[in-house]
Amino acid sequence: MNVLVVGAGAMGRWFADAVRAGPDEVAVAFADPDDAAASAAAETVGGRTVPLDTDESFAAVCIAVPIPVAVEAIDTHADRAEDALVDVTGVAADPVAAMREAAPDRERLSLHPLFAPENEPGNVAAVVDAAGPTTDAIRDALQARGNTVFETTAAEHDRAMETVQAKAHAAILAFGLAADPVPEQFQTPVSAALFDLVEQVTGGDPRVYADIQTAFEGASDVAAAAEEIAAADDDGFGTLYSDAGDRR
Repeated sequence: MNVLVVGAGAMGRWFADAVRAGPDEVAVAFADPDDAAASAAAETVGGRTVPLDTDESFAAVCIAVPIPVAVEAIDTHADRAEDALVDVTGVAADPVAAMREAAPDRERLSLHPLFAPENEPGNVAAVVDAAGPTTDAIRDALQARGNTVFETTAAEHDRAMETVQAKAHAAILAFGLAADPVPEQFQTPVSAALFDLVEQVTGGDPRVYADIQTAFEGASDVAAAAEEIAAADDDGFGTLYSDAGDRR
């Protein structure tokens, strides 16, 4: 199977490397506006590069670009997919709709690995909009790497991302901005865990986190909850405390 990966960032490289874990031989090509990034990805994974306007066609095309340009990339590159169109952009509703419109007669699959590539294996959300042998082979390859691939819908996925990404990141970054430096001997298990999370989140690409905040609502809910906690009296705080536990 020959695969075109549009986008030579971390997710594009991860996808290219992952699909090669299956039993079938896979040849990978990268296309990216940054020629150096495409070349580096190809060298790392063991593939090749092609120009963004290539005339080649591929069994599968994977869109691995930032969220704001996902739909545009799908529209541009869908015709290069002979069998399947896949995205790993991290949002589902808009890419799935765009793939359905641009490739109505081909297999369509939206994947979201719920981990950074260095933390694989893990859970991979899969919106299977149109299944077939090529997308089945891709899912099998991901599972061969030890990942748990579970099916969901675009709406369910995006709704969940409001909490597990947008709200979670906002809460962690807010703590990082509000916290003062504290000597290590004063740390509690809770505070130490939060500082570790701040380090983890702020060690990534700020553009990626900004795109998530734009794509999914959630930060304003975290801010409103913090204000409610700050304004609560003892009884009110007790109610909020219980409500937080009940929601979990």
